[in-house]
Amino acid sequence: MPSEDNEWKQALFGYVSTINEAALHTDVRKLRDISDREHRERLSQRLRLTATREAKWAIKPVRSEMRARIERHQAVRGEVVADISIHLVRSMEQRNQPWTEERVEKERIRFVRAGKSWRVVSIKPIAMERPADIYLLEEDDVHDQWDGERKSALTPSAPYMNPQALYGFKSRVYAGSSPDIEYGYGVAISGRGKPYLREAAVAYAERWWNEPNAAYENFEVNCTNYVSQCFFAGGAPMNYTGRRPSGWWYKGYANKDEMWSYSWAVANSLKHYMGNPRAWGLRAEAVSGPEALKLGDVICYDWEGNGRVGHNTIVTAFTPEGMPLVNANTVSSRHRFWDYKDSYAWTENTRYHFYRIADEF
Repeated sequence: MPSEDNEWKQALFGYVSTINEAALHTDVRKLRDISDREHRERLSQRLRLTATREAKWAIKPVRSEMRARIERHQAVRGEVVADISIHLVRSMEQRNQPWTEERVEKERIRFVRAGKSWRVVSIKPIAMERPADIYLLEEDDVHDQWDGERKSALTPSAPYMNPQALYGFKSRVYAGSSPDIEYGYGVAISGRGKPYLREAAVAYAERWWNEPNAAYENFEVNCTNYVSQCFFAGGAPMNYTGRRPSGWWYKGYANKDEMWSYSWAVANSLKHYMGNPRAWGLRAEAVSGPEALKLGDVICYDWEGNGRVGHNTIVTAFTPEGMPLVNANTVSSRHRFWDYKDSYAWTENTRYHFYRIADEF
């Protein structure tokens, strides 16, 4: 006879198969057997928005695959609560040209024994593309008039980054690449006229989209930390003020103190930093729409339309018709369609901010 452990895992397999079939056919009716009404509505809303988008852009899903991994679980008296990672791989097609989208969503699922079988009774997303509340009060002070222009608060010989991070990039990411590429990801200086190595930023985004780089702290809400790492990999020089509300910099921990600027790790702060005019270093120009973006550029997402950005992504590819595909963290995503209408965080009030990163620093 099958063990109890295998029985609830069969219920998990049934749930994943159901949402995979619905995703492939963008068919809400296939979700009717999901007993958690709130989650069923979340999935249904996402599918409806996805179907509208795909019809608008003549995008055709040709294959969908989901792989579930049990991160941890606890079983007590006929009940199991499990944290699950679901890796979605969708093959898409437009104008007979294909691309592949990936993302990894994490859910907490509760299973209950019902007679001789098990059923899923509740599903809650663990990670969503929302701002890190821990920073909201602190980051109100981030609008420093010197932001981006203040010189380093430390001596010129002070490191911009811990040595482990610096050497880790050279040995683990772009080993064997050209000296220009090595400069781009390995050295943080405030010199002018250095190019933004867009291909290097994208290569870093591709390498680390679903795995944290151990050279950096990995946050629960990691989208902006990830995008900042991509900028640095592309040659953006850190502006190390030594003050968290100003500049754009990262050093890691020092005596258990967090040593990075809000602009490095907080979505709303990075948006303000990029949009603040400055003569050198990381800077960006706001553009009117996604069609004006290039590889290595950024999209900021204001979910509620209230002026506060809650998520950032980096452009890593384009559809055959030239619409951006983006990589991101928090919900690890690769080549995801830029509008993010398949995100649980998206609302009808969502506003986008499109930033073209300067070609030279």
